[in-house]
Amino acid sequence: MTPTIPGFDYRRVPVADDVALNVAVAGSGSPIVLLHGFPQTHLMWRHVAVDLAADHTVICPDLRGYGASDKPADTADTDGTIYSKRTMAADIIALAHALGHERFALAGHDRGALVAIRAGLDHPEAITHLASLDVLPTLDMWDVMRGTGAAVGFHLYLMAQPPGLPEQMIHATADAFFGHFLDIWTHNPQAIPAELRATYLAESRAAVPSIVADYRASAGIDVEHDRADRDAGNQLRMPVTVLQQDWGAALGFDATALWNAWAPDLQHTTVACGHFMAEEAPADVVKAIRDLLARC
Repeated sequence: MTPTIPGFDYRRVPVADDVALNVAVAGSGSPIVLLHGFPQTHLMWRHVAVDLAADHTVICPDLRGYGASDKPADTADTDGTIYSKRTMAADIIALAHALGHERFALAGHDRGALVAIRAGLDHPEAITHLASLDVLPTLDMWDVMRGTGAAVGFHLYLMAQPPGLPEQMIHATADAFFGHFLDIWTHNPQAIPAELRATYLAESRAAVPSIVADYRASAGIDVEHDRADRDAGNQLRMPVTVLQQDWGAALGFDATALWNAWAPDLQHTTVACGHFMAEEAPADVVKAIRDLLARC
């Protein structure tokens, strides 16, 4: 049986033509949507979600292409829009509206953070507060990846390749591929129990084409969207909190300065844990989100 978040109700919510999201919902009060990263599902928020549900309506979807949500095919004749962060952000707006929320706070980790950033740029009227866990905006990420330091992002370059080879390579060794990131990005291996690790691997194994399409979009159409916003001077106008590992200093760039260009009302904090901070340091993440929600 697939694990669930204790106390949460599960439902499927249509958000676009032929796309419904698997969603866990609990609590009451002002709404917050939590978006997961790679190679995970909504279950990465299990600790944080239960805490926040004490006084908020907490909504935890699987992103399109991940977990138990629908996985539309990204055919070779598309331009990447099916898994663009713009399309995935529109899913989240539609999801919140379907659940009765016109305005809501949004927190995302990894891939989910990129969706959250795009939602904040495209739908500022809907997003009251925004939290990003351990990513840079897409355009900045590609700008800072250079030299031997870029080896840490080998998967970004692999999945940016045209359809065919990346999917075949990852299918051939899916558990080793996805398990590699669960291992090297976790400072505390106990943070992801064996049962949950097996769930992440199984869900990712079943979603190779859509996961690759998500990453491929981030090397193409997502960059175009970010560049257009940068050229137009568009920014995240809501209060923004960023939690990040100390990899900015290690790779030779100033992460806070990069984020300041996108978010004038910014709280940027470096945390002492691995990439999967909602699982390794949930109390720190909860505090950061609660502090964010208290900002005007």
